[in-house]
Amino acid sequence: MREAHTDMTMRKTEGHSNKKPFSYRFFKRVLDLAVSVPAVILGFIPGLILSIFIFFDTKGSPIYSQIRVGKNGKPFRIYKFRTMVKDSDNVEKYFTPEQLAIWKKERKVRNDPRITKLGRILRELSVDELPQFINVLFGQISIVGPRVITFDELEHFGKYKNALLSVPPGITGEWQTGPRNTATFENGLRQETELLYVKHASLKEDIKIFFRTFASVFKRTGK
Repeated sequence: MREAHTDMTMRKTEGHSNKKPFSYRFFKRVLDLAVSVPAVILGFIPGLILSIFIFFDTKGSPIYSQIRVGKNGKPFRIYKFRTMVKDSDNVEKYFTPEQLAIWKKERKVRNDPRITKLGRILRELSVDELPQFINVLFGQISIVGPRVITFDELEHFGKYKNALLSVPPGITGEWQTGPRNTATFENGLRQETELLYVKHASLKEDIKIFFRTFASVFKRTGK
């Protein structure tokens, strides 16, 4: 039943994503710059100080980067403050067989043993994602949009990949501020949530999600 409902949602979404008016795309970019430029300038010194603590905490580079898929399938390198141990890519070293199976499907596990003490605080406050304002400044992502994903995760969207990729991914979005703890790729709710945003994306909706992000951070309903 869940799979049928998900597929119905995806079919309704298909065909709507490429029709966003120029006015929406223009003002969305204006808002992205209005937020990202001050964030990068004002956050430079605090970010530099934080990087020192992260270096001693993780024993690795304070800034973690990885290839992600952007609008229209264009690859780009995402930036985040490091919150995990230096060799976090060696998942077999840290995960139990059960955790490894979940990670291969969702790229996310509860109580991830790779996350450091400082990293857990940064994640709860969403501070780890602040370097992504650089990506916003470069136009690779937006403030609001579907969650930034890998090419492997893109496969979960099947024939609806183009619908998802018709809008830029975002630092925050419907999934991050909504049912992120219950909406997974496996149950199909993750795909539904992201594609419904694509269908209904508007300046009004983006502003609502933007301010809802602060409530999510305050309640610590994030990672």
